[in-house]
Amino acid sequence: MTNKIALILGAMIVAGFIADQVVYDGEGVVFLGRKLVLLIEYVAFWR
Repeated sequence: MTNKIALILGAMIVAGFIADQVVYDGEGVVFLGRKLVLLIEYVAFWR
């Protein structure tokens, strides 16, 4: 991955978080955070 692609991808992710905050009051970030916690607990179980 080149630096240009990494910067574009990072900017798109940040723009998505900002759009979610403006349009949906951050509900998408909370949803993804909860799913990430469940994934971490699931992976830790198989450790």
